[in-house]
Amino acid sequence: MAATTAHPVPNIVLVHGAFADGSSWSAVMERLTAMGYHVTAVQNPLTSLSDDVIATERVLRRQKGDVLLVGHSWAGAVITQAGNASNVKGLVYLSALVPDSGESAADLLARLKAPMTGLSPDADGLLWLDDPAQFHHVMGADLSMSNAQFLSSVQQPIAAVCFAAKVKHAAWHDKPSWYLQTTYDQALPYPVQQTIARQIGARTLSIRSSHLSLISQPDAVAKFIDRAASESER
Repeated sequence: MAATTAHPVPNIVLVHGAFADGSSWSAVMERLTAMGYHVTAVQNPLTSLSDDVIATERVLRRQKGDVLLVGHSWAGAVITQAGNASNVKGLVYLSALVPDSGESAADLLARLKAPMTGLSPDADGLLWLDDPAQFHHVMGADLSMSNAQFLSSVQQPIAAVCFAAKVKHAAWHDKPSWYLQTTYDQALPYPVQQTIARQIGARTLSIRSSHLSLISQPDAVAKFIDRAASESER
């Protein structure tokens, strides 16, 4: 049974990144729900930054009370814009891209001298990560190969144009932020994550995990989100 603990921030909204969907949060959602939170996972279309922000804003409008907004990977850019909503009280980033105002995810990576490599858009302008071995290496090296194979078979491609769209106003300038850093990350190098977290003034925790910490280490991720929710009202 779920706990009945009353939380100052009762709602957690989780936003997935590229090559995934809302179900990637399942294990984290189970743990947060047991802690007494009302938890919702956004289903991003991954067709543009604007489309993903709109999808997130729709979910935010359905929450009753304050919200902690959580974004993984690409969704760091999404929550940086969508987090300007008045009911969002804090931002939690997991191995995430966090642009500044007037900056795109690609601009951020270029500024940090860590440009994206190894993926090319198809004829429809989509980036895919559907090769199981590549998915395992890039996204989930601490997952079993069979799990990585399953995840690669259901991965969702992302439009390349997403990474060129600029955030209008970065919500982390106005709201508290937390950043979970993953030291075994092959998608976004740990030193780059450290720089991002430092530049936005986030409270941090580092864990030994691949890029998909929400799947490989759901206990640590849920505890970090719970910590952020508790600290967001201080």
